[in-house]
Amino acid sequence: MVAFLLVFNHLVLPQLGGARRAVHLLGNVNPALLVLALALEVGAFAAYTQLTRATLPKDAPVSRQTLFRIQMSTKAVTNLVPGGSAAGNTLGFRLMTAAGLDPAHSGFALATVGLGSAVVLNLLLWFALIFSIPIRGFNPAYVSAAIVGVILLAAFGGLILLLMRGEQRAERVIRAVARKAPFVEEDAAARVVHQIAVRLQELAGNPRLVGRTIGWAVLNWTLDCASLGVFIKAFGGSVNPIDLLVAFCLANVLAAIPLTPGGLGVVEAVLTSTLVGFGLDRGTAAISVITYRLAAFWLPIPIGALAYGSLKFGPGNLTRERERHLIGQLKADTEDIAHVRKWDMEQPV
Repeated sequence: MVAFLLVFNHLVLPQLGGARRAVHLLGNVNPALLVLALALEVGAFAAYTQLTRATLPKDAPVSRQTLFRIQMSTKAVTNLVPGGSAAGNTLGFRLMTAAGLDPAHSGFALATVGLGSAVVLNLLLWFALIFSIPIRGFNPAYVSAAIVGVILLAAFGGLILLLMRGEQRAERVIRAVARKAPFVEEDAAARVVHQIAVRLQELAGNPRLVGRTIGWAVLNWTLDCASLGVFIKAFGGSVNPIDLLVAFCLANVLAAIPLTPGGLGVVEAVLTSTLVGFGLDRGTAAISVITYRLAAFWLPIPIGALAYGSLKFGPGNLTRERERHLIGQLKADTEDIAHVRKWDMEQPV
């Protein structure tokens, strides 16, 4: 709470002050571009849902609409709690298993999507820096982002290597932890580790699936970044696409440090200062970033609350979704049996 208050006081409030001083820009804003920017942000949410869907088995008993509602519920929690990824993923895991997904598949999907998306973001940042540094010069903030990225990539690579090459060692570690953890069954935890390792091996042996997963992650970040660019354009500003990508990736990489919910304050401060450093007017940068964060950070909170309510109590709640899937599966099995019997009866004796 102390860290949150310090960040909010020193990073968020100054940006709000800058946005207030640029209120006169609202008179010249382009409403069509605001709608386009909001549509791009919704598209980014949808791409993230597709990314999650790509990591699940083809016969997963959850529709894209339900998965989208789960993702929005998860994002709402992530944006409300400092270090909220852990809490958000916990909720996501509970909702996905309640929808009928296997716990191992749910855990694999959440881990792969979260870490894989972060890896893609770091790669996009390094790609943008390759073009930006020779033109714009070096910025000390790049070092911090690079260190965070290296740690993240090393952790991701080590986890993958441990699960694929050292499955037995990983199982021993998990069993040792599970024996001391309350409410955790040792055999169940070991079984989940084994199933995740098998799923990783399946993913590694399917290059098309890997490519599709990376493609959805790139699309998610690209649409999110494009939304920021269109918000800037709506207020009369203009930024070079490479500079925009550097500012966007830099802010989101540094937001991975779990000081505030969803990088609140960190993203606003880094985005605004970097965009101003790239030549954008401070007032335009401040009001563009605040408006972008209203769409990307604040809007998912009420939407996620409504989505969670629909998953629990609405006509499309998880219990009914699961029942519909089971009924559909039963009908398909019955039809298969009928076809087999018909074929068997038509065979000559």
